Amino acid sequence: MAKTPGLSTVSTKRQRIAELAKQMTATALTSLSQHIDIDWMREAYERTRKDGATGVDGQTAAEYAANLEDNLRSLLDRAKSGDRYRAPAVRRVYIPKGDGTKLRPIGIPTFEDKVLQKAVVMALEPVYEQDFLDCSYGFRPGRSAHQALEVLWHRLMEVGGGWVYEADIEAFFDSVDKTQLQEVVRQRVRDGVLLRLIGKWLRAGVSEDGRVYCPETGTPQGGVISPLLANIFLHEVLDAWFEREVKPQLQSEAHLVRYADDFVIVFARRDDAERVLEVLPKRFGQYGLRLHPEKSRLLRFKRPPKRPGASGGGEPDSFDLLGFTHFWGRSRKGSWVVQRRTAKDRFRRALSRISAWCRDHRHESIAKQHETLSRKLKGHDAYYGITSNCGALKKLRHAVERVWFKWLRSRSGHAHQDWKWMTRVLERWPLPRARVVHSALPCAANP
Repeated sequence: MAKTPGLSTVSTKRQRIAELAKQMTATALTSLSQHIDIDWMREAYERTRKDGATGVDGQTAAEYAANLEDNLRSLLDRAKSGDRYRAPAVRRVYIPKGDGTKLRPIGIPTFEDKVLQKAVVMALEPVYEQDFLDCSYGFRPGRSAHQALEVLWHRLMEVGGGWVYEADIEAFFDSVDKTQLQEVVRQRVRDGVLLRLIGKWLRAGVSEDGRVYCPETGTPQGGVISPLLANIFLHEVLDAWFEREVKPQLQSEAHLVRYADDFVIVFARRDDAERVLEVLPKRFGQYGLRLHPEKSRLLRFKRPPKRPGASGGGEPDSFDLLGFTHFWGRSRKGSWVVQRRTAKDRFRRALSRISAWCRDHRHESIAKQHETLSRKLKGHDAYYGITSNCGALKKLRHAVERVWFKWLRSRSGHAHQDWKWMTRVLERWPLPRARVVHSALPCAANP
């Protein structure tokens, strides 16, 4: 689709911001908000999700769009005037975390606030993309979780596995020190309008069960601007510090791979790892953050010896990152390679969600159920369809077949049906075969 002149202008402005930030790496930029005009706001609106949950005002995207031009102009005027704009509290909801036994709090802004936050992200992103390092992959344009996984795989293979520090930042989004976060932002951006808006969002408060309260620390997970603020903060706390201060003092290779607040560090030598782990908690503590003492660990991940029984210090451990368990396994040619399979908690969560859907839709026609289940499995493969994970993909399909059978039998008149009947159902409505999406190798070529 061809861009309108307004949207092309926005793209040009963002490119100019990026060029200026690249030229002025040691200077804080002071006039970013001057680029935000009505065309910019229209672009921010276009980039804002329209199907998300509503905020505290209950306004939907469709309702906002009914008087879009006036709403955007009013929002722009209020945002730039200062006192006329008041950031509404975010509505707190809870979503399943990990294996579904725990809940994660999410803050949902109003739709109008989502648009304004997107407008600010569009202004800040070109600046910080000049500063961010190659080790971070989460919520950055042109970067993805699979790129992080690919880089991690290569790093592990290069050092023969080495020693891996699997980190967990305890309640990161709830623990961020708001004052220190704003200070980190000011190091690079000193635009009064943008700083004022960020400050208002950090102080907006949370609405839950009919009351509004303002936590002393944290930034609501779920806000449009929260991922960028998290990257800005962790770039200062971890990425830049590790690259410029830590790595030059190590004896051998070390590689950091971070996706939002999840990260691992790969070390070629154990003594290097132990030296870093002595100072890492102190570094995080300076910024009000804490590494989870039980979920953070240093593990031996050395490549197993070529001959069984050869001295190698015992079997290597495994670790999880981005929904995958990483472990050493034999390739079809017999060599040791780092392999990935769906992490147990992610597998259970996927199966649990599909089971719940089958229960809630058990009275729909088999053809319609088949259509939706096929779509869900293809969506699962779109992320988890990675080389060496074909076994887990097939395992999920077998589990889904059993779950589907269970809920089909619960329908009136079907309790007597046996697996032979289900076999005929699957012959007529077969579930899609497991598919490796993120590799040039076919599924059959996997170990």
